[in-house]
Amino acid sequence: MSALEIGIASFPTLMVLIFLRVPIGLAMFIVGLVGLVIVTDGTNVPFSRLKNETYTTFSSYSLSIVPMFLLMGHFATLGGMSSALFRAAEGFLGHRKGGVAMASIGACAGFGAICGSSLATAATMGRVALPELRQYGYAGGFSTATLAAGGTLGILIPPSVVLVIYAILTEQNIAKLFLAAFIPGLLAALGYVIAISIYVRLYPDSAGTRPPVPYSERFAALLRVWPVLLVFGLVVGGIYLGWFTPTEGAAVGAAGTGLIAFLNGGLTFSTLIESFYVTARSTAMVFFIVLGAGFYNGFLALTQVPQELSNFVVSQGLSPWMVLSLILVFYLLFGCLMDSLSMILLTIPIFFPVISALDFGMSAEHVAIWFGILVLIVVEVGLITPPVGMNLFIINAMDRKTPMVETYKAVMFFVGSDLVRVVILVMFPAITLFLLPN
Repeated sequence: MSALEIGIASFPTLMVLIFLRVPIGLAMFIVGLVGLVIVTDGTNVPFSRLKNETYTTFSSYSLSIVPMFLLMGHFATLGGMSSALFRAAEGFLGHRKGGVAMASIGACAGFGAICGSSLATAATMGRVALPELRQYGYAGGFSTATLAAGGTLGILIPPSVVLVIYAILTEQNIAKLFLAAFIPGLLAALGYVIAISIYVRLYPDSAGTRPPVPYSERFAALLRVWPVLLVFGLVVGGIYLGWFTPTEGAAVGAAGTGLIAFLNGGLTFSTLIESFYVTARSTAMVFFIVLGAGFYNGFLALTQVPQELSNFVVSQGLSPWMVLSLILVFYLLFGCLMDSLSMILLTIPIFFPVISALDFGMSAEHVAIWFGILVLIVVEVGLITPPVGMNLFIINAMDRKTPMVETYKAVMFFVGSDLVRVVILVMFPAITLFLLPN
């Protein structure tokens, strides 16, 4: 077999290992290592690469942003920011039909602005909002679907860990990617609110009502979310204004949320140690996936698979929009089976050269940023798409009484909202690029 044929054969091999429940980081590492041994006909190159790849991956200054954002999310939970966001949103929306569910979406959007992780956002807001949704008579499947969908806002509304990884892979500016994600993130939240509004009109018995809250209580609850606005403004605004780099901004955010959690009484010595432990464990998982992907993608580069695929697609004469559509459909399908970070790490080195070789009538930087946001959105859809949407399982684990099939039925309204948003952003790239400096 030629090196190219070996590279092509590695992909189904990798899929088999993943379906056999081998951790994806380990699966990519094994396939990359074995593939390098076969292609180079020896162990010298693979073992040398093992040493160099490990050092260059884990010594990357840009990757230090990951544990900082993860730690910031833990501190925000300890500081009661998730509860404050939900109470404020519930005060203004809770009395409407489906209003508590809408408030959950608003709170998820706010928490996503200081968390950066979809799974963490879903789990945190699930603990806060599920009891309220049950109390006011919301159907179990509707409640779990709402929170699973809301959790996806954690990786779209900046800051986002997945966007950081994409920026590193494609050598793009992190701050510009954060800026480009802002409007699509707001559109996502608005689309989910519209989906809730449609659902409760089609299924009136799925949502109860709650009495209106006096305006004095509403504004009092709104004032309690100032720490969220402060942290978000300091971190994201500081990055945009050039006060500090994204890594420094993440450190400032972690320190700020830690201080707020301490002042609110949620951060003690024991919870601090627990936060460090959980952050270290999550970071180790992310970094190992990054290492495995780096090894596998290095093997693919040696076999010339990305380059040959790019040349093949260009030679077919397909329009750039058709190629983009096919790639996004691929992400939608495989996003149901893999987590977002793994999908980005596995596929971007293959698809990004293809997209870069096509002419969309924009600068190379704008194409890269626009494509990154589109990929992030369709991967996010995979987190709530049956049968293996990870957010669905996380939320359903908190509500064992609700059959998974009920969650599947309700979540399709949110998936439909996402698909409409993808079509809009594909047709009108200016929406994504609007906030970027000229």
